[in-house]
Amino acid sequence: MFPEDLFESATRPAEPARPEFLRSFHVEAYAAPRQRWWVHILLLIATLFTTTLVGAHMQYNFDHNLPVLDIDHLSEIYSLGLGSLKALLGGLPFSLTLMTILMAHELGHYFACVYYGLDATLPYFLPVPMPMTGTMGAFIRIRSPIQNKRVLFDVGVAGPLAGFLFLVPALGVGLAFSKVLPGINNLGAIHFGAPPLEWIAQRLVFPGVAGSDIYLHPVARAAWVGMFATALNLLPVGQLDGGHIVYALLGRFQKWISQPFLLALLPMGYFWWRGWLFWFALLAILARRHPPVYDETPAGATRIKIGVLALVVFALCFTIAPLND
Repeated sequence: MFPEDLFESATRPAEPARPEFLRSFHVEAYAAPRQRWWVHILLLIATLFTTTLVGAHMQYNFDHNLPVLDIDHLSEIYSLGLGSLKALLGGLPFSLTLMTILMAHELGHYFACVYYGLDATLPYFLPVPMPMTGTMGAFIRIRSPIQNKRVLFDVGVAGPLAGFLFLVPALGVGLAFSKVLPGINNLGAIHFGAPPLEWIAQRLVFPGVAGSDIYLHPVARAAWVGMFATALNLLPVGQLDGGHIVYALLGRFQKWISQPFLLALLPMGYFWWRGWLFWFALLAILARRHPPVYDETPAGATRIKIGVLALVVFALCFTIAPLND
């Protein structure tokens, strides 16, 4: 659902010695391509618009005690926000919260690249009119080769941890505005699974109330999307953030974790067949293998501890059945 950093090249062979007759020719040094600011800004605005349309529908349903995805009102997902400025503005709490979480995630990667002098683009947001998100997330492109495991680890882990720092308070604020409505989560076209972090937070904010009776405010729903995106990106597979982290810690032994975990998506399809089977096919085709790095020096004990922290974040955000229909 949410594509991550795309490495154009992981290795670059050393250039052969130039023949004597070519050494007199001037060759300009490589210059990184210029950032196309207008593309990033246009995609950002378009994604803000599509997520606000989805948020407007969520806010309407929340205010009128309707299920998040009400079959009788699916046609209003986009028409509601387009037909009324007031309704459109009502979608901003969801869209701004979600965009902030996604932006924090991608800027975590980006600033890690800046710190290490890597050539990376600004985030590309993906505006897609999906009923529950309005976006397919965002990604950056890293055009420089990754020199060693420490750089690979730091770039890979920076995104999920940065996004997590923003989604936790968003979840708390969203739950503070949520309400108790008996049986609300048993209605509607789609039922949402509760990641462990959401379950814990619900017990703190609504002690003794069943999860099926808690109607999440759109801000909390945006945090839910952020948790799903974080867990998905931390899957220890190929070119996902989790794949970068595991490769940085285990090197080529990463395949003994990555490949079994990829295969595990098949039986997980029993709980969410539309989603896990789609991600199995996509990852098997595009991101099954991880490119090597130049320097195989171990990442070190400190990064192992941070890797454990990333594992905890994954466990808090992951649910085997995020959606049921």
